[in-house]
Amino acid sequence: MKQLELFCHKSIQKSIVIGLFIEEFFFSRLVFSAKIKLLMLKINETLPEITMDAFHDEKLLKIKLSDYKGKWLVVLFYPADFTFVCPTELEEAANKYAEFQKIGAEIVSVSTDTAFVHKAWHDNSKAIAKVKYPMLADPGGKYCKLFGTYIEEEGLSLRATFIINPDQKVVAMDLHDNSIGRNTEEIFRKLQAAKFVYDNHGAVVCPASWKPGDKTLTPGVDLVGKI
Repeated sequence: MKQLELFCHKSIQKSIVIGLFIEEFFFSRLVFSAKIKLLMLKINETLPEITMDAFHDEKLLKIKLSDYKGKWLVVLFYPADFTFVCPTELEEAANKYAEFQKIGAEIVSVSTDTAFVHKAWHDNSKAIAKVKYPMLADPGGKYCKLFGTYIEEEGLSLRATFIINPDQKVVAMDLHDNSIGRNTEEIFRKLQAAKFVYDNHGAVVCPASWKPGDKTLTPGVDLVGKI
């Protein structure tokens, strides 16, 4: 009888321990998921300190995004090197890079490839050979997760564009399926609109499809219901 009681007692203890373990496991997963969500950048949030390996100007180096403070920054996330749509986008951005620089903006590209793979791609692709802006490496997906572009089951990034203002705040983001290529002209237009609003301290806003020289809007009660 005592042996049976002892056996039952031990069984209950094991059940309690297993139950507590399962509860702790699922609680940890919930906390981890919550932390990931909290860490994902949102519009008007400031970039944390970010340092990444990069291939730039025929060199392998480290780049801090904080070094771009005081300038506009366009961050181009893309799935992978040696692919199909990606080189057409990066080449298009390369062709317009000088125009971005003329208005005080810089471009960086990011994928989950290493900086060594970026170099190999740059050395072997006519399109990527045109790229003069830094190609950043995020092989662990750490910053793709921060920006909310990481595809867990593939270990790749979504095709995404972020515009960062001189105060290092995110002012525009665009994420979409990897089968759809971007339009650099539209990114440039959006950057011009963001810069115009920033330079005017938000006193005016830009309507649909606004380009430099077009009319702007001054927010106020007089405009309510009049547009």
